[in-house]
Amino acid sequence: MNIALWIVTGLLAAVALVSGNIKAFTPKAKLAQAPGGQWTATASAGVIKTLGGLEVLAAIGLILPAVFGIAPALVPVTAVCWALLMVGAMIAHIRDGEYKVITANVVYLAMAVFVVWGRFVLEPLTA
Repeated sequence: MNIALWIVTGLLAAVALVSGNIKAFTPKAKLAQAPGGQWTATASAGVIKTLGGLEVLAAIGLILPAVFGIAPALVPVTAVCWALLMVGAMIAHIRDGEYKVITANVVYLAMAVFVVWGRFVLEPLTA
């Protein structure tokens, strides 16, 4: 189970890192033209960059505490935060009528819930 948790955590961290960098470094106008980017039309550039930064921090929080053994309880806490972010993303996409994009959010939410359950209940990380 530990290996499965590491794989899912790594995939989730990769998604967070890539999407965070895209939001942090891509101009708002270009994001709005991308599939699933309609929500950026109503968000300020600062909000978009902040979300990007939070996603990069999530990528870090999902991996580094466990790798270095420093506060490994931050891994499932970060996964909880990611799950909340995905709920917010789904709400934003529903509001804007971007129903096709929600599938990815549901998958990422399920992955985060798996990590939360796995790291809090099944295979907790210890320092």
